[in-house]
Amino acid sequence: MFLIRFGWNLVGKLAIVALLTAPAVSSATTVRMQTSKGNIDIQLFDSGAPLTVANFLNYVNSGAYASSFFHRSVKNFIIQGGGFNFDGASVHAVPANAPVKNEFSVTRSNVRGTIAMAKVGGNPDSATNQWFFNLANNAANLDNQNGGFTVFGQVTAEGMKVVDAIAALQTANASGAVNAGGPAIAGNLSTLPVNSPLVNNTIQQANLVSVGVAFVLDPRAECLFNWAESQYAYLFSPAGFATTVWTEFNYRYYPATNAYLGVSSKDGSVYYMGADGVMHNEGSLSYWLLQSGC
Repeated sequence: MFLIRFGWNLVGKLAIVALLTAPAVSSATTVRMQTSKGNIDIQLFDSGAPLTVANFLNYVNSGAYASSFFHRSVKNFIIQGGGFNFDGASVHAVPANAPVKNEFSVTRSNVRGTIAMAKVGGNPDSATNQWFFNLANNAANLDNQNGGFTVFGQVTAEGMKVVDAIAALQTANASGAVNAGGPAIAGNLSTLPVNSPLVNNTIQQANLVSVGVAFVLDPRAECLFNWAESQYAYLFSPAGFATTVWTEFNYRYYPATNAYLGVSSKDGSVYYMGADGVMHNEGSLSYWLLQSGC
């Protein structure tokens, strides 16, 4: 068991310490986009824009944004995604669900660091799968056209470093470009952010700033990971290494010890894998939440 393997045999004392030192768990739903430039964490405005948040989470939870990419970048304005994915050979449109009712509010303005829904001009209630990050204070513009663009979340400070890195890339006019293994692309890709110039007007994976996957961070797992790092840095370091997802696991990897600490969304268990490469089921998440005070 976890306790024996790591000498965690003073459960009662540890639980008391954890109750005093465990980090607070945020009540906001947080979505992590794992991009080819780094992780972007978005804290959603669950109560402020419930319909829009539910719409966004439908796409996230269905895996619609896996293998998608940022397809629009306008300097000092926005970067946009959610509309296209790349399967390694060709570009496809992300299937759209029914449009969501506009939920713009002046209390959720289009300022730097926010995420908002893209929509069709002249139709306030036309948002589906595409979203954008505001690079600047765009309130004077985007709050006052087409019914206002619905802001439904805020990017964390660390996430904005990644957003800015994407915004700093050169762009290419890829409208009408050809896929590596398919026909000409339908869609407006006139300001496609790219890592390198297109060759022969053909899009390759290496050109794109991709979203490998987007998923909802489990605040309980985050709290447990942080607690384990604070108490047992010799096993789980460097502290704060980014949570990622693999199949049904949310986990953190610690290169200094070649170790993984993860939580399975499939069976609700905590897993540990050390340098020996053997995965150990350490018991239920609920048990470890009790011990950690999360």
